[in-house]
Amino acid sequence: MHIPQHERRKSEDFWHKALKVLALVAWGIFIVALILSYYAAPDSDFGVLRYHQMTIRKFWLTPMTGYLYILLWCSAFISYLSLIINKYRSRRKSDNKYFNFWLLFLISTAWVVYLAIQLMSAS
Repeated sequence: MHIPQHERRKSEDFWHKALKVLALVAWGIFIVALILSYYAAPDSDFGVLRYHQMTIRKFWLTPMTGYLYILLWCSAFISYLSLIINKYRSRRKSDNKYFNFWLLFLISTAWVVYLAIQLMSAS
């Protein structure tokens, strides 16, 4: 039989609030990286563009790709830092597991690896 326990915490501590802020910052950086990747990536080769003889860029824009790397690594670092803080801060099974940090860390690092492979194969 499970006996409901009395919650002894009076309010959110500093670390809990810091994790919320870090989550917002990390996901905000990731969204900016998504927008930047739209402009840095090569253009899609649609038939309509070829019909109207428009120029199609088939390479990554190098300066924007550098900024994209920085944003992705910052996002991955913030999520990793948050995972470390959560590991040492949480003491109960009922504490939040922050799966969004795991997801963001995995997506960011996978995207950096993908960009590295794409740029190495293009040159």
